[in-house]
Amino acid sequence: MKILCVSDYVDPLIYNPNLKQAFPDIDLVLCAGDLPMDYIDFIVTVLNKPTYFVFGNHNLKELRYYEVTPDHLRGGAKPFPQPEKCAHGATYLGFKTEVNHKLSYIDPKTGKKTPLLIAGISGSSKYNNGACQYTDREMKHHLKKLGLRLLWNKIRYGRYLDIFLTHATPRHIHDHEDPCHVGFKSFNWFLQKYKPSLMIHGHIHLYDMREERSGIYYDTKIVNAYAHCIIDFPDDTVITNN
Repeated sequence: MKILCVSDYVDPLIYNPNLKQAFPDIDLVLCAGDLPMDYIDFIVTVLNKPTYFVFGNHNLKELRYYEVTPDHLRGGAKPFPQPEKCAHGATYLGFKTEVNHKLSYIDPKTGKKTPLLIAGISGSSKYNNGACQYTDREMKHHLKKLGLRLLWNKIRYGRYLDIFLTHATPRHIHDHEDPCHVGFKSFNWFLQKYKPSLMIHGHIHLYDMREERSGIYYDTKIVNAYAHCIIDFPDDTVITNN
């Protein structure tokens, strides 16, 4: 399975009419936040492949359509349209799990073929009380809410999760020390407990493209999707075109 991962930057290599010719064999698109919805809409329209996205801490004008009671709208907020009416052809994965029966995970050890198991989390660490920002305690609360569905995955498919899509990073993995870009310790807990094969995140800009983009932690391949990269999954080869 070939996955196009994007985040944080409207990449001219992606946002151009030759996208399909440049990437003809994409099976799945993962958008790790801080991207305009029009950009995601373009990718979906051109590639016509299953696309999942989460929100980051910027480009949040459409957040209200996807969260029932987001923090910044509490207190007399009016009802808004249903998510499916403004999904731009993509699936919002914030604080959700999905079983995609159209995409298959083939276990490299056993050869067993099962549906692809995906979960996603929006937001960053709290630094100015803006929308889609969370303390580590709040984030762990959201992660625990996924537990029952992940347990069902384990019973039904023999594993909790294949891909974990986020905007922010785990603590001390690709993160920075400033309040905005510090990672979540709760993500480290989640990785150790549920052991996804692959984690895709954004949020950390790679101004020097020699900076580390991927590595293996807690038996999970963790990849920074900044701008764009291509991943062959499940062998997790990371290909960039910068």
